Amino acid sequence: MMNFSTVPGALSRPLYFSFLQLKARPMNLSHRIVLLAFILVLKSAISCCADVPLNGLTEAEKRGGWKLLFDGKTTDGWRNYRKEEMGGGWAVADGVLERVNDGAGDIVTTEQFENFELSLEYRISKGGNSGLMFHVTENEPTPWMSGPEVQIQDNVDGHDPQKAGWLYQLYKPVKPAWATKFENQVGFKGIDVDDATRPVGQWNQIYLRISPRQCEVAVNGVSYYYFRKGEKEWDKRVAASKFAAFANFGKAKKGYICLQDHGNPVAFRNIKIRTLSDDGTVADPIDGQLPLRGTLAFPDLKWEGFEGVDENGKTRNIRPMSLTHAGDGSNRMFAGTQRGAIYVFSNTPEASQAKLFLDIREKVNDWKNDNEEGLLGLAFHPHYTQNGYLYVYYSSAEEPRVSIVSRFQASGNNPSIADPDSEQIVMKIPQPFSNHNGGSIAFGHDGCLYIGLGDGGGRNDPLGHGQNLKTWMGSILRIDVDNKQDGNNYAIPADNPFTDREGARPEIFAYGLRNVWRLTVDRKTGDIWAADVGQDFWEEVNIVRSGGNYGWSVREASYPFNNKPVEAIDAPIEPVWEYDHQIGKSITGGFVYRGTRLPELQGWYVYADFISGSIRALKYDAANGRVTQSRGIASTGLPVLAFGEDEAGELYYTLETVSGKGVYRIERVR
Repeated sequence: MMNFSTVPGALSRPLYFSFLQLKARPMNLSHRIVLLAFILVLKSAISCCADVPLNGLTEAEKRGGWKLLFDGKTTDGWRNYRKEEMGGGWAVADGVLERVNDGAGDIVTTEQFENFELSLEYRISKGGNSGLMFHVTENEPTPWMSGPEVQIQDNVDGHDPQKAGWLYQLYKPVKPAWATKFENQVGFKGIDVDDATRPVGQWNQIYLRISPRQCEVAVNGVSYYYFRKGEKEWDKRVAASKFAAFANFGKAKKGYICLQDHGNPVAFRNIKIRTLSDDGTVADPIDGQLPLRGTLAFPDLKWEGFEGVDENGKTRNIRPMSLTHAGDGSNRMFAGTQRGAIYVFSNTPEASQAKLFLDIREKVNDWKNDNEEGLLGLAFHPHYTQNGYLYVYYSSAEEPRVSIVSRFQASGNNPSIADPDSEQIVMKIPQPFSNHNGGSIAFGHDGCLYIGLGDGGGRNDPLGHGQNLKTWMGSILRIDVDNKQDGNNYAIPADNPFTDREGARPEIFAYGLRNVWRLTVDRKTGDIWAADVGQDFWEEVNIVRSGGNYGWSVREASYPFNNKPVEAIDAPIEPVWEYDHQIGKSITGGFVYRGTRLPELQGWYVYADFISGSIRALKYDAANGRVTQSRGIASTGLPVLAFGEDEAGELYYTLETVSGKGVYRIERVR
């Protein structure tokens, strides 16, 4: 929901008042064109902004330990450089701290900071220049002689070759190696030096992290570069800059934060800070631990044909990406591995043999070639006991950059075997890159098959798929696999939300997603939960609604992202949960627990973070649409690939291992 108190601040005040004057006068054609342009800008501002309060904190920020450095009403906490008070050249109006008069002077915080994260928004004037400095001391005539400066300027008409977001004369944006790798795979040439800034009159966000582990600068949610202050590379760059002439430059480990008066109009708002520990970490923002832990579920389990080495004698890990049941009352578990083998075994702690149920490794691209490809999804038909159908999502070995959703059938003579030759391809999904393939598939309570996709890969959604209904990418699809239509091995459900929207792909159920990992269905309520992996700053959990737009790539979680001239087609829906990248960096979605063995977990949504190895549970209040508690579950600390549940609703998770001992069950701590 949009917080309309922030709307005027989304635009320059002169533009806003010009709009009011324009409305009040008779309009000729040129006036109408100007008015239409304004309405489009305003609509984009409203559409792209989530309910992030002006000069306030979101629930995730409160939990994460962020605090305000500017309350939107006063200049408390700030003063002029080497002065005891704030001069009259700065003023607060409409929730904005503005430089309003010549001679305003540089301003600094009244408190010094050592290790911290800072986030602020700035609005620069045409051709204007300013700066954000840190670790400023007051033993020099001007702040920039001691404190490194993140440049702020109008990148179009500004006079300085150092662009906004660059660390002045020291660092500028660098494309990550992983982004270059994915581009080179397909011959795509993206931008080498990011400029994520928005035009004059619009608000831009700067993120700055100063930490002994790693420092970082980002603009509008796009990470620009990393550095380590005081290390050899840092000293080398300082020595080659104009700052080499100042002995105290960049030497302080603690100092003031400074906003620069460079003689041009500039405004600031939403100035927030989070202090970091001595080692650069943040406290885990949970409400305590549940008396639960992950324990090895099948300690004696051996996987048929898996020996932990390949034909060349090199170590070969097994990655169970799907763990599920057939709903046939057999108490069997089925594990789909990323390499393309699906195994079946008895759901008892004493289980010793996982037998091959379906082997399509020849059809599946080996994840050793492309880490995010392979067999990524497995789902059994709701009427499996009658038809023996199962559905698989995999990356094709024969057709590079193509994902396939196929139906296979279990043998009528042997229920422990499915026939690889029974394959019926349901749909082929072209993928522009090898990352962000999504791959979760699940049947809803309505009998339809839901398919979770990514935006197609690359960095910053380079092809603009997230808000484009003309492509399947960045969406959750919903299809009817029991019928055929228009030459396809599936039909479009009549109540799919975009069947009547011109140009939209009718399979789309929801969109605005970066990389769904994973998608599951609450077996009690039928709610569809989707965890969406973020890029540089935020991970999120969504409850998926028909026709829902979840924001990517005009925003990441609740926060505006990048500067692309893309308008959100439908107002974005807020995630039910989000956490930042100092807490975890890659979400693995799980299930709402509906088993009986752990009543204390009943109704909680369980998920993990792949990088931190943490496992968390969320208590969701459906009536009020919000999470009321977040608690931890003890784990091994290793990356969780996926979650699974058995026929009784008990919860499991999987790890990548060379031993094959990678299936864990959530148990009560004894």
